[in-house]
This record gives sequence, C-alpha cells and structure tokens, in this order.
Amino acid sequence: MPGERLTVRDMSEVGRFPGAAPPTRVELTIQTQVEKKQEEGRCRRWFRKICPCCCKRQNSASCDITDKVEYIKPPAPEPTPVPEPAKSTTENGDAKELEGIKLSVCSVDLLSSRNGQNRLEHHTDLYHGDELIIRRGQTFQIELELNRPFSADTHKLHLDLKTGSLPLVSKGTHVIIPLVDHLEDERWEAKIVEQNGNKIKLSVNSPASAVIGLYGLTVMTSSVKNEASTAYDANKNIVMLFNPWCEEDTVFLDDEEERKEYVLNDTGRIYYGTEKQIGARTWNFGQFQEGILDACLFILEKSDMPPSGRGDPVNVVRVISALINAQDDFGVLVGNWSGDYSDGVSPSAWSSSVEILRNYHHSNGTPVSYGQCWVFSGVTTTVLRCLGIPARSVTNFQSAHDTDVSLTTDVYFDKDLEPIDYLNTDSVWNFHVWNDCWMARPDLPHGNGGWQAVDSTPQETSQGTFCCGPASINAIRSGQVYLKHDTPFVFAEVNSDKIYWQRNVDGTFTQFHIEKKAVGHCISTKAVGSDERADITHLYKHQEGSEEERIAVETASRYGSKPDVYSKPMAEDVSVEVKMEGEGPRMGADAKLSIVVKNSSSLPRRTTLHSQVAVMYYTGVLKGTLKKEQLPVELLANEEKTIEWVLPYQQYQNHLVDQAALMLTLSGKVSETQQVLANQTTFRLRTPDLNITPLGEAVVGKEMAAKITFTNPLPRTLKNVMFRVEGLGLQKGHEVAVGDVGGHATVTLTEHFIPTQPGSRKLVASLDCKQLTQVHGVADINVLDI
Repeated sequence: MPGERLTVRDMSEVGRFPGAAPPTRVELTIQTQVEKKQEEGRCRRWFRKICPCCCKRQNSASCDITDKVEYIKPPAPEPTPVPEPAKSTTENGDAKELEGIKLSVCSVDLLSSRNGQNRLEHHTDLYHGDELIIRRGQTFQIELELNRPFSADTHKLHLDLKTGSLPLVSKGTHVIIPLVDHLEDERWEAKIVEQNGNKIKLSVNSPASAVIGLYGLTVMTSSVKNEASTAYDANKNIVMLFNPWCEEDTVFLDDEEERKEYVLNDTGRIYYGTEKQIGARTWNFGQFQEGILDACLFILEKSDMPPSGRGDPVNVVRVISALINAQDDFGVLVGNWSGDYSDGVSPSAWSSSVEILRNYHHSNGTPVSYGQCWVFSGVTTTVLRCLGIPARSVTNFQSAHDTDVSLTTDVYFDKDLEPIDYLNTDSVWNFHVWNDCWMARPDLPHGNGGWQAVDSTPQETSQGTFCCGPASINAIRSGQVYLKHDTPFVFAEVNSDKIYWQRNVDGTFTQFHIEKKAVGHCISTKAVGSDERADITHLYKHQEGSEEERIAVETASRYGSKPDVYSKPMAEDVSVEVKMEGEGPRMGADAKLSIVVKNSSSLPRRTTLHSQVAVMYYTGVLKGTLKKEQLPVELLANEEKTIEWVLPYQQYQNHLVDQAALMLTLSGKVSETQQVLANQTTFRLRTPDLNITPLGEAVVGKEMAAKITFTNPLPRTLKNVMFRVEGLGLQKGHEVAVGDVGGHATVTLTEHFIPTQPGSRKLVASLDCKQLTQVHGVADINVLDI
C-alpha cells in the first residue's frame, strides 16, 4: 500500500538467503494492513446510519457478512529474487541434491581407537598408539563424511591403498577397492553398511594374501556423468599385518591358546647352559610397546625385498633372518664373541628386545652392540610376533656347526691321537638359540608346513647372505635335506653324527669312531600358557638310535659332501660316559664329575684314557686348556668302573669366559681290539640367581617397591657390577651402577616404581660384570586396577 515498505536491518534477519523478508516482518506488515481495512469498514457503517439514502445496502445478506468478515488482504510484497540453494533440508532431514555441486569427501574416520571395534576384532588392541592396525583377510570399518548425501545412482566412489615407493596395481602394492553390494572372500572390496545424511560407513574386505606393511589411503569420488574424479588424501596410515586368526592366511594357527602364546605374549623364557644343566632366563619381547611396530616396519623398508614380496611369509622371515644381524647388511645387532664388550653392551646383560629395536630405529639403522645367539633369537621373536607371524625362541643343546656341508661333525686326530686344530673347523656349541615360526609351505611338498626353523645368528652364508631358514622341521626330522631353505645346516645342528678321524702315514684319514648321540639334545622352548620348559626334541628328530632316526641320518648324508661315510659299520664292546651329580658343579667350588667305563664283552679289556679339559665359548670355540692327565683303566669281563674326576676352583678361576663353560675330552684305544674310545662332554659352572621380592600392594598409579638381592658366590671381588632392571607395565628399563662387590658379599637394591598397566606383570633384572655372567632374576607381580 502507499506509504508502507519493508525494512531489512541486517543480514542476520533474513535467514540463509539475502533478499528474503523475515517472516516476523512480513507478519507485522500484513497485520498492519488488516487493521486499516477494519477501520475503513466501521466508518462506512456509521455513515450509512446517518445517511441511509447516500449509502444504500445492496441487500441484508451483504450487511451481515460485512459485519463479520474482513476485506481481502492485499497481496504481500514479492521478495527479491535469490540464487537457487545447493540443497534444502526439510524438517525430517531428507537431503535433496541440486545440480552443479560435485560430490567430495570432507573427512575420513578410520575408527582406529585401541578399544574400538576394528582393533578389538583384529586382535591389535595391545599395540601402542591409535593408528589403524589391521590383519589381512578380515573386514574392517571406516567412516566418510561427504559434502552431500551419497546416491549410488548418480555418484561413484572407490578407495585407493598404496604401499612402497613405487606402487603398482600389477604388483599388489596399489590397490583399487570398488564399492559392491555384497562382499566376497579373497577380494579387495567395500560395501556401504550405514548411511546417515552426509555420512556413510564402509565395511572393507582384504584378501588373505595381501601385502603387509604401511598403506596410505585416498578416497576417490565422481559422478556417473564421467566427470573428473576428486581425490581426498586421508593423511592417516593403515598398518596391515599377517593374520594367524584367518584360515586362508598361510600363517593361520588353529589353536587359540597357541595364538595367545606365540603371537600375543610379550614375555617369554630363553634357555641356555648344557643339556644336564639347563638354565632359563626371562626375556621381554615387548612387541606391543611404543615404537616397536614402527621399528619392525623400518626393518622391512630397509631390506632389498620389493614391497610386492611382503605378502609371502617365507620371504619376510628370510629377510628378517638376514637383517637381525649386521654381518653384511647393517642389520640390527652386531655379533661379538670376543669377550670384550667395552664399547657396547655385553650380550648377557640384555633382557629385552625393546631397547635394542628402539635404538636401531632412532639411529636410522645404526647396528646395536652387542648380540649373541639368544639376543638374536629374542629380537627375532619380537619382530615376527609384531608382524603377526607365530614365533618362539628355541634352544638346542649340543648344537653342531657343520662348516663343510658333510652333514657330519668331524673331529680330526693325528697318528698319536692328538687333535689337529687347523682341521677341526666343525664345532659343537654347548647350546644354540634360534627360532621356530609357524606357516604353511605351499612351495614344498605336502606335509612340510607347520613349524619352520629360522636362525638370525650369523654362522654361514645362505645364497651369499648371512641368514638361515625357514627350514621345515618335518623335512629336518625325516632327513629330506634337499628341501629349501638351509635344511642341511639345521639338520646337522640337531642330528649329525660326530665322526672321529685319524690321519694315516700316507696323509689320508680313516674314521675310527662314530658317536651317534653326540648332538641335538633337550631341544627346548617355553611351554604354552606357563613358564615351564617344553622339550620339543621329538619334533626335530626321531628317538635316538631308533630305526627311523638312523634312516633319516643316512638319507641326509647321501646329500652331503661325504656320501659314503656310513659304508663301514664298526663293532664296539667298550664304552665311556661322563656323569654329574644333581644339577652339576657351582661357580666358586671345585668341579666334580664321574667317568663311567663299561666292558660289555666276555673278555677283559685294557685302555688308557687321555683326559683334557678346556675353557670354551658356548659356540664350541675353545679358548685354552686348563688340565691334562692320563687315566689307566683295566676292566674284567662285563665290568663297569667309575672314576672320579675333579677340577679345582683355583685352576679355572682366572680363565672363564661368558657362559662359564668347560669341555672335557676323553680319548683312548683298547689294547686287545684297537677299538678307539672318544667322548666330549660340556658342562657349565652354575651361577646364582638374583632374588627379587615385591614390597607393598601393586596397584596402577600407586608407588610400590621391589627388593633385589644378590650374593657373590666367589671368594674374590667382582669389579664394576651393573644391574639392569625392567618391567613391562611397571617401569622402563634402566641401569644401576653398584660398583665393586667383595668376595661372598651380599648386595641389596630397592627399586621404587609406579605400575602403569594392570594384570600379571614381570619385573626382570640382570647383573653384568666381567668376572660373572648369566646372573638374572624375575618376579611375578599382579597389578590391580582400582
């Protein structure tokens, strides 16, 4: 109407679109117009009463209606035209797509919380951090937020996963994941399982043969009109691991208790010593600790293996075997058997893989000093379990090291039965620690899957690299040494015969004795679900002396460098054996053994036993001879004699190395039959344990203490004693310098710490000094969560 107008004070009053009048202003304006029309109607009625002739009513009905009904409202002012909105939302939340706006991704949520569905279902909730860590062959979920509701009729969407420096679709390192209506096994596929407005949840499936490692994720969107795709980089990595829970994965392990032990258990036991004096130490594998997964992925990246090869656990295990040692590729650990560790850490001082792997990663691949076989094995267990391959540390006592692929352990003597040192390159280690890992072996004949031996300690090269395995344990047991990888070497370690050779006048050698039970005793690993020792010798070899075992040995020898070694069997009627009482001699006391000589013939026999005891590294390398003597023996028919043998403490106190190991060698010739007697026995001097006693109640967030007690067993002072203490979920590993500890003195150390994780925990401590090694202890602590 004339004189009336709509006013807009600021943009906040006009809603989303400029030029549209606020509803309140419109209502007020309309209400004003009605009031003016009502006033005009009353005037006309008054005038009609005063002068009815001037204002005639058309009819009575018209008057009644005018009294009750207002005049028709004039049309409201038309709003200023505005551009069409991208979309409008009705009260029930249904989104309407408008033309001209491309579909794009606003954000990606990988649902990677440690306590979320993905991590729990994939058994990766124990890993540190909030990355998306998944296992292949199993579905996982992610959420996408889009700029508009997704419509399958008008939109396209797929996921891109890339791993390695040069991702290729043909190599399986660039994966294009399409959207499908129904997920199928053994394929990369994604399906929308929830849609709420602009958000969609995808269930993504991966094949059980997928390449493991670190993937980058990109989401690609477009329309069905073949317009250019829009890429959204999630800027978050996805870690893919092997999956022992997936039946289609080659590392599948069908026993849940074994999966808990060989994949999820982050502590274990490693055995050492000799077959008659088996020692055990606790080792923290720590595969879920902060930085360990990153370190394991770093090791894979450092290898020469192309990323496409990471789908096969055989390839991965072989590469890990090579890279745990630094012998030829700047791997994780430097091996050192010299006894001088002044510029690093003594191998016996380590109790955990965590510090070793962190140091290696943080230094960008600088090898850590130092390791010996149990350290190499402990770190290998950590890496394999971290990547999802079931693994365990295994100790073989009297472990042979065959250097000439003869599949026998050869000992050479001159005509006077003196050892020929430069020829005696084969050796028998008191113990040797390697690993078993679990996988199918589709590359081998049926029946050779299951446990595979892998050894990261650098002993011999394999295809030009210091690595060993994986070798099928079933193939080793049956003597099928022609099956890869490195089966002959492992067979010799556990089941080679020890053959004694004597040089003839013409320079040739004649074998004069075969010791058939010399190697491969008490093969040990930690039992499933407990800290007990499990003897798994039967997995590696048939019962000693059985027909099956002899067939396996002779089968294997035919593929060695001396295939005719068993052509001439020898008769024997006199035997010699070494026995020890109880757990054997202790460090600081005289070492006492018993030599038992038996004549099983019906005639008398005479011989002279030549005895020699030498200090030995646990690898079988002799450092030096401590004592030699001759023992004349006369036996009646069917007689057995026991000779007491003693090595005084004063003779060995200044000569021991690392494992406090000794080797007693006996040799002799029977006068009547010219039968040669030979026996080599290794033994160690047992060391004391550290006694660890928890003090106070163990509660998360509450300080507690533990008392560590050690008594020096020697009558001499220990110099520069160092304690190393660590407990996963209890306290970080650290060193405590104790200084000198006098002869037979006792030292007590009290540790104060605050537990950070509930459950059953282990506090581990070890002692390191030049004069005494392999001293350690462990305490079980049950931490409450209040």
